[in-house]
Amino acid sequence: MRRVLILGSTGSIGTQALDVIRERRDQFEVVGLAAGRDAESLAAQAVEFEVAHEATALGADAAEQLVRDVEADVVLNGITGSVGLGPTLAALETGRTLALANKESLIVGGDLVTALAAPGQIVPVDSEHSAIAQALRSGTAGEVRRLVLTASGGPFRGRTRESLQEVTPAEALAHPTWNMGRVVTTNSATLVNKGLEVIEAHLLFGVDYDDIDVAVHPQSIVHSMVEFVDGSTIAQASPPDMRLPISLGLDWPHRVAGVGVPLDWTTAQTWTFEPLDAEAFPAVELAKHVGRAGGTYPAVFNAANEQAVDAFHEGALPFLGILDTVRRVVDAHIAPATLDRGSLAEAEVWARDAADRLISAG
Repeated sequence: MRRVLILGSTGSIGTQALDVIRERRDQFEVVGLAAGRDAESLAAQAVEFEVAHEATALGADAAEQLVRDVEADVVLNGITGSVGLGPTLAALETGRTLALANKESLIVGGDLVTALAAPGQIVPVDSEHSAIAQALRSGTAGEVRRLVLTASGGPFRGRTRESLQEVTPAEALAHPTWNMGRVVTTNSATLVNKGLEVIEAHLLFGVDYDDIDVAVHPQSIVHSMVEFVDGSTIAQASPPDMRLPISLGLDWPHRVAGVGVPLDWTTAQTWTFEPLDAEAFPAVELAKHVGRAGGTYPAVFNAANEQAVDAFHEGALPFLGILDTVRRVVDAHIAPATLDRGSLAEAEVWARDAADRLISAG
């Protein structure tokens, strides 16, 4: 029986994790739940999964304390945004297995997170990084030539930069494959999400940025690939369903029977792969630049993007202005001499203020 603490339980990752657990009460026990603001849904989940009130929490600070107070085998961090850093650090410090869907905490925390993590303690839940983790079991670290992350291309695949000038928030949220929240779906449209995933892949698997590529795969069947030195490429393929990587995160490296529907090999299928258009979607190259700089730069990148995404949805910034704003904030940043939670918090505050000033200035 795996004792599971779910952070972000009312969000997309959290509710799908509970879907997995609901049918497998003999394998998993929910010992704690944390949500952002939705107290009503949190209370209903606690009743259904028999979680005591004192093992529930609202807000990131309370979630961090919950991780320290509740005994669990696995902490699933499904919080959205860099506010998930504290709970991520708490899970690692207390020796829990961290099933990580909150990529921002790893990206923002960088060396702070990786220095705390024991080998195998972080299990990725993002479909791309779960796919890579599965594929990496086919060879040794020294046999890896490169990682290839796949991207659906979002709602604007194939569009030129010029054609994106007037797109609306509703269009940006019309993802053809995945059902995600506002920030993640918008990040998929700009490909900032893929840029963040490149940084995450570097931190999780220790592969140089020059050896991490992105291929556009609109069917979202092949979730990522690992190319080995002998020319072999190992790909993980499955229908787009986040319950599969979530289940692996809950019980890595074991597979949970019946959690997903396999591909139907009795029908004809077409899987296509396209190169990334870096001119129309410069987020991946900017993210690699930020990742190489390290320190507080990824935190600045992420914070400026969150402000710009909010401004876009509020009508204060055009779609292309999201990345333009992020780039200007990153270019203006001067990293502090030390990296700790305090300097990261200060860098985030500075980045949000800098982004807001640029947005207000038009």
